[in-house]
Amino acid sequence: MTGRQLQLTAVVILIVGFITAAGIYVLAARSTDDMIAYEIEHSKQYQRMLELYGGKANVMAVEITQWFDSLWHGTRLAYTVASATVLIAVGFWLAAALVDD
Repeated sequence: MTGRQLQLTAVVILIVGFITAAGIYVLAARSTDDMIAYEIEHSKQYQRMLELYGGKANVMAVEITQWFDSLWHGTRLAYTVASATVLIAVGFWLAAALVDD
């Protein structure tokens, strides 16, 4: 591929990625989250049981896992898609700069 084709690919990726992220954001904003599960997972009793069974490391591992899982749902998914779009487009743009040299 030539540098010009790679730049065009980067622009197309940006356009499609941002349109997709905007669609996900709009659809996710309409849906309601399950607040009961959120309240249970963030209650003091739940946190105490996690610490009792696995210590502070278990509490931290559960928090990291929940954070990572949250990236794939709702409006955070839209942000994840937009971020991935930018990273991939920048990669193509940099590849185009290398090919031109």
